[in-house]
Amino acid sequence: MTELTPNHTAKVVAEIGCNHKGEMAIAKEMIEIAAKTCKADFVKFQKRNNRELLPPEQYDAPHPNPVNSYGDTYGAHREFLEFDTDQHKELMDHCAEQGIGYSTSVWDVTSAREMAQLEPEFLKVPSASNLHWPMLTVLCEEFKGQIQLSLGMTTKEEEDQIVEFFEDKGRAEDLLLYACTSGYPVNFDELCLLEITRLKDKFDGRVGGIGFSGHHLGIAADIAALTLGAEWIERHFTLDRTWKGTDHSASLEPDGLRRLCRDVKAVSRSLTCKQGDLTPVEEAMRDKLKWTGGGDQPAA
Repeated sequence: MTELTPNHTAKVVAEIGCNHKGEMAIAKEMIEIAAKTCKADFVKFQKRNNRELLPPEQYDAPHPNPVNSYGDTYGAHREFLEFDTDQHKELMDHCAEQGIGYSTSVWDVTSAREMAQLEPEFLKVPSASNLHWPMLTVLCEEFKGQIQLSLGMTTKEEEDQIVEFFEDKGRAEDLLLYACTSGYPVNFDELCLLEITRLKDKFDGRVGGIGFSGHHLGIAADIAALTLGAEWIERHFTLDRTWKGTDHSASLEPDGLRRLCRDVKAVSRSLTCKQGDLTPVEEAMRDKLKWTGGGDQPAA
């Protein structure tokens, strides 16, 4: 596995997604809490062009779970939660003011092109869009930053197709793959954390890195993912898990995200080997405690 040193601490992405309920004030408050209280490295939103992404019959149909809907139809619901490009620029500027990185997932060609123009450090491809070849082409050809991509709902044959596509485009070194099980929330027996090891063994040297995108409860599995070699940890973030919406129940509230960021940084620092026989603290304890004098050497 990749050794994580104090100079290479795993990054934590707090995915706000659409958990802002369509309100800029809530989105900005979440940025501030993620930055100052939780000390996450990045927040991430979502960007969709709903008319492009959804067929008319789905756009005009009722939300499949009306209790979570913000509109009379699924399309109206999605539009209510959507921020435009200028609003994303405003959020990006607010992130800079708060000292936290900004990013967003993109779901379609138009959104990829619009968000690429903002030039964030990375853009994210959600599992649902990781076979959207026209959109991936736009990202490879028009966006110069890192491209992060989740592998939920993806076969091993499709994984190969994705990596080969990025290799053909000359962008594989900028590609970060997330081990991911798509579900909200995901039971522990379906998390399949050893996918991290499999992806590292399979694609080490071919892509830029491997991360873990989790939709589970609690934070124990994230620390296990870190020890397996995940270099990025992505978790959904909300201010209240009881709010209306489909993602809140699989999200961390502020104290959970704070503890996750704390633990990831602490464990990252611990994932090293001793540089010599003894550490400095052991040198002092050896002088104080260890018996080393007299007696014969042990028999060979």
